[in-house]
Order: sequence, then structure tokens, then C-alpha cells
Amino acid sequence: MQPVKKFRFYRPLKGHSHTFGEQWFALKAEAFARFFGTPTFLIAQTVIVAVWIYLNISGLSKFDPYPFILLNLAFSLQAAYAAPLILLAQTRQAERDQAHALTDAQHREDLDDAMAKRQTVAEENSAQLLVLVQQNIELTSLTKELAERIETLTTQLASR
Repeated sequence: MQPVKKFRFYRPLKGHSHTFGEQWFALKAEAFARFFGTPTFLIAQTVIVAVWIYLNISGLSKFDPYPFILLNLAFSLQAAYAAPLILLAQTRQAERDQAHALTDAQHREDLDDAMAKRQTVAEENSAQLLVLVQQNIELTSLTKELAERIETLTTQLASR
């Protein structure tokens, strides 16, 4: 009997590698892309933009006057880097999803094989049980015949 291997479906798939690999850049880029959608990032960006606009409108600073061209440039730069990082994260997630789907399919196939084996064993056990029941019936009828014969012989002996 083969030993049960716990967590065998959580191991990385053999021969499977990510498009961008497991390098430092790919992992950090994915983490950064995931950070873009968090409330922390959105709140921080909103606060920074509000402070930026307040400083420039109130007259405390004049590094980016009213049309806020520098702020627009910062947003454009952010978008230029965010889009590829988000695409990279989506690609890596799609690969993970595919790997999980393949593992899940393999798991279902293994379960199906195990069920077929259990079904085969159950059918064999049922066949053996039928044979044993038939043998028991034969032995019971043989015992009945022998008991009747013994009774007949006992009656004959008693009458002599």
C-alpha cells in the first residue's frame, strides 16, 4: 500500500515555471501591483494629492501652479509604470490559476481512479459473499439430509 502524501497537491508542479520566473523583480513587482488596489494606497494617494493642491492653491508653495502640470506628469508616470506591473501580476495570477486547475483536475482523476478501485473491490467482495452464501446453503441442506438420515437410522435401530 502506498503511503498517503499529505499536501501533495500544494507542491509546485514539475516542469512548471512562471513566465517571469521567481526572480526578485517579478516578486516585488507583483507585490507592488497588488498594493495599488489596497485602501492604504488609495487613501495615501488622496492625502498626498490634497496636500499638493492645498500647498499650491494656498500660496504656501508655488512649485506647481494651478493647472498642476507636475501633478499630471506624476500621475502619467505612475500610470505608465502601474499598467505593466498590473499586467505582470495578472499574468502570474493566471498561471497560478492554471496550475491550480491542472492540480485540481489531477486530483479529480485520482479520486475517480480510487472510486473505481473501491467499486471493483466491492464487486469482488459481493461475488465472494454470494459464493459463501451458496456454499452455506449447500452445507445446510447436506446437514439437513444427514440429520434426517441419522434420525431414520436411529428409528430403525430403536425398532430392532
